[in-house]
Amino acid sequence: MMDRNIAISGSLEFLNLGEILQILGTSNSTGILRLMSKYTQNTGIVYIDGGNPADASNGALSGIEALFSLFGWVEGSFEFNQESIKKKNIINKNRMEIILDGTRLVDDGKVEKVGPVSYKKDVSEGKNKEKTVPIIKGPFVDYTYVVDEEEFFDGDDIVIEGNYGSWMWVILEGVIEIAKDTPKGLVNLLRISEGAFIGSVASFYSEGNVRSATAKAIGHVQLGMLDSQRLSAEYAAMTTELRGIIKSLDKRMKLVTDCAVSKYLNKDKQDTAIKNKKVVIEQGKSEERLFMINNGNVTILRNTKNSVIPLMSLEKGDFFGKIPFLNMGHEPHSASVLASKDLKITAVDSTALQKEYNQLTSAFKSIIENLATYISVTTSITIEHHDKLNKPVKS
Repeated sequence: MMDRNIAISGSLEFLNLGEILQILGTSNSTGILRLMSKYTQNTGIVYIDGGNPADASNGALSGIEALFSLFGWVEGSFEFNQESIKKKNIINKNRMEIILDGTRLVDDGKVEKVGPVSYKKDVSEGKNKEKTVPIIKGPFVDYTYVVDEEEFFDGDDIVIEGNYGSWMWVILEGVIEIAKDTPKGLVNLLRISEGAFIGSVASFYSEGNVRSATAKAIGHVQLGMLDSQRLSAEYAAMTTELRGIIKSLDKRMKLVTDCAVSKYLNKDKQDTAIKNKKVVIEQGKSEERLFMINNGNVTILRNTKNSVIPLMSLEKGDFFGKIPFLNMGHEPHSASVLASKDLKITAVDSTALQKEYNQLTSAFKSIIENLATYISVTTSITIEHHDKLNKPVKS
């Protein structure tokens, strides 16, 4: 019998599939996740490569369809075995995008629940039901970077949009809601929990950092203040290319947040964003290269079933293409890139970049990965707002 290296196991009633995938993702795990339930004869299998689902199977189902079906397993057990996998990566969606879509499919009754009672929710039941908001968790906290702890209570403002602040926290306990102020009131964007970070990486490279959103405690919250001097020193020691990518990721987060708010307010800039531009990366097509913009600009565009959604415009000094160590739910698999006529770019050495990333401390890797997750989830929220505004009118 094969000797399995079981890294984590437990009950699906304690950790659901979305939470398991977050844990495996933030630790960049590689191996096989098995789900077992006495209410089905099948064993659900998810192949994990570097923290991301590569393939899945559930009876006759395979790929993304099988993975979504496993979100309905509400009772049973799981075990994750660290081992090399020889499966071709056929699931190219970002991890948080998968979690959001899988959770939504269960809530909408489109994925059958497997438990003591298996059923599909009646469509009418969910019409007035409040949508489930996923909670983003981070990796296990590296306490060597925590220099102080702070406590907040339900409703306390931890960060206020527009205020100055140069520190970062990691959540040790509790849930925090991230929101943007608009003429229509606060727009809730994210809910984050243990291991997730509050604050911007901009504090590592600029002074007088202005908070771009409000963070409020939901219930009791315990935060760990991070050693900003140590993190800033690590950032300064990186190559120009890696520092530039981190700055560009931070910019993406701000821009996609602005896009989500614009969609919420029904302000559409689609025509001006894509006019007179040509496709340089087509959504879903294979593209292994990463580029830095030297001149001109590009638009990151999400194609949906019914329309296209310009998410942001990137300019000189920004990066686009495939970042070898991240999947943020954008290009190449989940977005297209449209270029201006005057675009000039330089290809980045992805192999050297990956090697440098591998040598980073676990704390800084976690911050970068967390930022990419925020971008992915905020992109999904943007698409939800867009879809609500563009629902076909029934005749």
